[in-house]
Amino acid sequence: MSQPQSKTLHDNWYFGHGLVWLLAPFALLFYFVSAIRRLLFKVGVKKVFKAEVPVIVVGNISVGGNGKTPVVLALADYYQSHGIKVGILSRGYGAKSAVYPRRVNGDDNAAEVGDEPRLLAIRSQCDVVIDPNRARGAAYLTEELQCELIICDDGLQHYALHRDIELVVMDDRKVGSGYLLPMGPLREGQWRLSTVDALIHNSRSMPTFDHAVAPQFLMTLVPGDFTSVSNRAKTCTVEEIRKQVPCSAIAGIGSPQRFFNQLRDMQITLSHTQPLADHHAMTPSDIPQGTVLMTEKDAVKAASFAHEACWFLPVSAHLAPDFFNLIDVKLAKAGLMFNKTDRNNNNGI
Repeated sequence: MSQPQSKTLHDNWYFGHGLVWLLAPFALLFYFVSAIRRLLFKVGVKKVFKAEVPVIVVGNISVGGNGKTPVVLALADYYQSHGIKVGILSRGYGAKSAVYPRRVNGDDNAAEVGDEPRLLAIRSQCDVVIDPNRARGAAYLTEELQCELIICDDGLQHYALHRDIELVVMDDRKVGSGYLLPMGPLREGQWRLSTVDALIHNSRSMPTFDHAVAPQFLMTLVPGDFTSVSNRAKTCTVEEIRKQVPCSAIAGIGSPQRFFNQLRDMQITLSHTQPLADHHAMTPSDIPQGTVLMTEKDAVKAASFAHEACWFLPVSAHLAPDFFNLIDVKLAKAGLMFNKTDRNNNNGI
């Protein structure tokens, strides 16, 4: 199925169609405003909140989803398995909560707390808090919930919160055109890739750069069994899904085509694919008849109205032991000490 025109326009913008140069003056303004803002934090004019415990920020320098949520879950699982009380902090993009900071439960309405925070609360066994004011949210996780480590989902450019470790997640699109917003997809210049602690690539092969970057690691997304959107206790194997016709797929993530390609790589024949905007507010009209496959991020928004033939594909991030070794060392320098016995036997979720 051909993709809608809006997606084509997005791709043209992301990878630098000639017309984006019309936005160059605004990109220049964005550059100066961002640079001044960073300087104000650096010299202390703008205050930076330092939590009582180490903070890991998992973010990116481009707009759109790249696979941050599986990385957050992998880190949370790893450190919880070593006896660390982990808290996850999120802005709660799209959330309409009446109060902040808000502790998220797995049965909360995604419209109130955001799709990714609800997913994190369901999948992880740790405290998840949303707050647009991340400093306030971090204080709540430490002072009220007694967390020993905070993992911040996104927020790389939120300099009001001190961080001990910065991780950037990228997919095959890398930095797109390499232009700053709104001319291109970058929130910060490519120079930022050399100042973070590690780059995590949601790709099949290690990309190359023509400039210095932080240590790089590949991430593999390992799929689980398909799970019923309306009843998580019910699962279905990929072999069973392959037999179901017609079979369609919908995805409201940063790169829907990545999900569709994954399904085809699993030898699933798709009669129809429907890309949706990232964080799209799912409605019953978005779901076609017949067997429908979607991402887990979409499933948390569709659970209350999805029909029985709707399935989502849960994925878990697999990262090499060397990655966790690097983070262990950096957290030790930040003051977090724990028993590392057999740590290399747990290298993903």
